[in-house]
Amino acid sequence: MVVHLSAISPAALVVIGIVALIIFGPKKLPEFGRAMGTTLREFKKGTQGLLDDNESTEKKNIIEIDQQQKSIETVETKEREQNK
Repeated sequence: MVVHLSAISPAALVVIGIVALIIFGPKKLPEFGRAMGTTLREFKKGTQGLLDDNESTEKKNIIEIDQQQKSIETVETKEREQNK
């Protein structure tokens, strides 16, 4: 289930803010915000690392396929020369 930010009304955001202020208090709320920001940043770095690993694996696979095709072409060329 995907919830878009446009689905949350401004009134709902105000209520969420007031509840967070009551639960965490005015002193802990900035610390909580910083911790959430740090967590999201680390999560983003981790997912980017996974994407980079996936791309490098795909590139390696493409290179291996190209090398195999070249070696097949070489073998086919040698076979043609021997059959002449």
